Amino acid sequence: MNVQRPQNDIVEIFGYAPNDTSTVCRSLWTLGACPFVETPCSKSNHDKTIVYGTCSVTTRFGDCVICPNRLYANHFATLKEVSADAFGDVPFYTYQEYIQHRSDPTACVVALGMHSGHEIKLQQSCSMDWVLAKIENARLVEYTGIEVQSIDITNNYRDNWYAYKNISENAIIPRSEHGMNWANVHKRLIPQIIRKSLIYSRSSFVNSGLYFIVPDIVYKKFEDIIGSDIPLVREKAPDVITVHTYALGDKVSEGRIREIVPVRKIRFKMQDFSDRFVTGPNLPSAEELDAAIRNALGLIG
Repeated sequence: MNVQRPQNDIVEIFGYAPNDTSTVCRSLWTLGACPFVETPCSKSNHDKTIVYGTCSVTTRFGDCVICPNRLYANHFATLKEVSADAFGDVPFYTYQEYIQHRSDPTACVVALGMHSGHEIKLQQSCSMDWVLAKIENARLVEYTGIEVQSIDITNNYRDNWYAYKNISENAIIPRSEHGMNWANVHKRLIPQIIRKSLIYSRSSFVNSGLYFIVPDIVYKKFEDIIGSDIPLVREKAPDVITVHTYALGDKVSEGRIREIVPVRKIRFKMQDFSDRFVTGPNLPSAEELDAAIRNALGLIG
């Protein structure tokens, strides 16, 4: 539908452009359903009375995915990419699919996560997003872990969202008030990746280390902290982190969903990543801290 859209805007709702009024799109608004994992959408208000279905939004760096489920398009294609890299040409199954093939002795890879069986939960409130387990002759042969991250927003897009919900021809859509919680990159995401990578590296079943699936825009914020020149390695190993970054593909016509396209695939040592986080090239200096404290106190010199 032809509407005047703002610069700060929602990019996708239930997988489609927010001004898409096609039947296939608006049926998902009615159902409150995610087209990527085929379950009810998890993005709702505090009392669960409104399902927002917001997949991605604008940022000053480009359109960015804000829901991890958006990265599971085409029946978990991003996880299948990891499976092929870690285990080669071995059949990939969700847990539900595996149940149907469990008596088959040939090797297969089974995905365990929130939308396939369940997440693997450990003590101290530590849960693994995804574990890909290679099974042969009803025995666990090998596994690897995958962390999938998008980014949280700050503020809200409420008025913007309602304008799209009640859309009319030639409407002027109000700007979204959302911002991006980039601070979460160093407060939560990087420490989480380091911690989980260390856990996986200590298992005798892990040969390929930890994989990290993330929007390329978000990973660039990692590079603001660890630097873009971290030494890369070619070979997989238990103590290696492999990053697969993605972006939204080109805009599409009404009734269609944009592709998720690969941008980068890089590997580095977990220790290098951890060291860069603690003492990286962009770590603020003591002089900067001194000056900031003096300035807060209104002091000179």
